[in-house]
Amino acid sequence: MSFEKPKVAVIMGSDSDLPVVKKAVEILKAFEVDFEVNVLSAHRTPDQAAEYAKNAEKNGFEVIIAAAGKAAHLPGVLAAFTTLPVIGIPIKSSTLDGLDSLLSIVQMPSGIPVATVAVDGAENAGLLAVQILSVKYGILKDRLKAHKEKMRLDVMKKDERIKQEIKNV
Repeated sequence: MSFEKPKVAVIMGSDSDLPVVKKAVEILKAFEVDFEVNVLSAHRTPDQAAEYAKNAEKNGFEVIIAAAGKAAHLPGVLAAFTTLPVIGIPIKSSTLDGLDSLLSIVQMPSGIPVATVAVDGAENAGLLAVQILSVKYGILKDRLKAHKEKMRLDVMKKDERIKQEIKNV
């Protein structure tokens, strides 16, 4: 079945964020959502980050996922320049186990919201993007329901396996 594909911008503050960000990309691929991945820095390329956000909607994006570590200003900077939903992924850095990143992203000033997932929570960022898009794209709602049913069945199988294992102890 063919449908107009939604498009998500996935932006990371550093190429070192890619191992985490890949989990969001895998979700977007699994749900057949188009995406573009870029490295932009709130501090080293602020003009480019601002321009990207200002033009994101015009360029066909409907949601932005932004990953950043340490000071983690990228999601907030992008949100300041667009009305699109922005989902922040705090990246665990060598400092403070990612708490610095989490607080930098979640503590946005009034009027500039950024949805924030757990530290290194890229899979949930991808799923949240799909859930946001499912308001417009009904096929994504169906895919989300199937995904949740698969998760339920997987847990039920694990439950049965553990019961059998315990019974044989």
